[in-house]
Amino acid sequence: MNYVFFSEEHKLFRESLRDFLAKEVSPHVDQWEKTGQIDRAIWKKVGEMGFFGLAYPDTYGGLDLDIFYTIIFLEELQKVRSGGFAAAMWAHAYLAMTHLNAEGDERIKQEYLAPSIAGELVGCLCITEPFGGSDVAAMRTTAVKAGDHYILNGSKTFITNGVYGDYMVVAAKTDPDKGNKGISLFVVDSNAEGVSATKLDKLGWRASDTGEIAYDNVKVPAENLLGEEGKGFSYIMQHFALERLIMGVNAHARAEYAIDYALQYMKEREAFGKKLNEFQALRHKVVEMVSQVEMCKTFNYNIAFNMDRGDYVVKEASMSKLMGTKMADEVIYDCLQLLGGYGYMEDYPLARLYRDSRLGPIGGGTSEILKEIIAKMVIDKKTYKPATKNLQED
Repeated sequence: MNYVFFSEEHKLFRESLRDFLAKEVSPHVDQWEKTGQIDRAIWKKVGEMGFFGLAYPDTYGGLDLDIFYTIIFLEELQKVRSGGFAAAMWAHAYLAMTHLNAEGDERIKQEYLAPSIAGELVGCLCITEPFGGSDVAAMRTTAVKAGDHYILNGSKTFITNGVYGDYMVVAAKTDPDKGNKGISLFVVDSNAEGVSATKLDKLGWRASDTGEIAYDNVKVPAENLLGEEGKGFSYIMQHFALERLIMGVNAHARAEYAIDYALQYMKEREAFGKKLNEFQALRHKVVEMVSQVEMCKTFNYNIAFNMDRGDYVVKEASMSKLMGTKMADEVIYDCLQLLGGYGYMEDYPLARLYRDSRLGPIGGGTSEILKEIIAKMVIDKKTYKPATKNLQED
């Protein structure tokens, strides 16, 4: 389909990005999957190409482009045969860096955002804790003001880029008695005294470093506070819409890649004297899968369009992640089946893709949590408003 959202410039950008990934990334992903560590040099190369700065102001080295350049970036990352590499890239560019840009002051933007755009620094977002994930307000990590700094204590877990990254955007309670109105955000250097990270062993996303982080009396300069003290929860909620749309886009893109690969296999594979793509039952299965992907993709493009013009699309983005990740898991499962025994072999991309995809319904808010959030909006008529207007939830 020739979508109206993409101009000729978008198409040229996609070709350039695809060529870069084919030359600089794809030849190395198998090694990174084995070691669980992405070569640091690739971060600088991605930064030099401007890919980390697509959505950010030119003042700090960004390109300040519309959201559909980001959509293309996300889609093409899903085709490099490593969900872990893709996750490391977008977690840096759209989780950590989003907060630096939105809530950081000029000093933070110069010292952290600009080098992040250049690929010189790698960041992560630290919200989830060992005793609570989607329940952000129940976090136990604290930051107590002491003169010109805060004392940070607690722990975070399931943090992408948490082991090899350079800085962390950390959520902590500065006033535990105020519940979600007592949460603040800080930039914390990963090499600060008292910070320790343990690498976690995962089912998928093996190329990325996912860590459990401990903070033991870490001194954080007061100037590293992001935005206003006590506004951290509303900042987090504001940007969850983007994270959920990202995961929805990732879902339709990896499902599309799985179908394309399966179709190529079916075109070449013979059984009972016929190509697999000539069997009616298999042809109809493919039609069902393609239809699901196209519906999710079109929905996601419309959400992106509305987000780019300033609409607060938390409901639609939540729906995107909920339904898109479920769809992707089912489509990739069926595509693996179309390859028969070869689909189960690590020499083929479907086995890795199947493992990587399973994180979709978990990360960024589980499907169960998203269902309840959406139910509050569509059944209870609850409304959510953006933090940028200094408004809390109604």
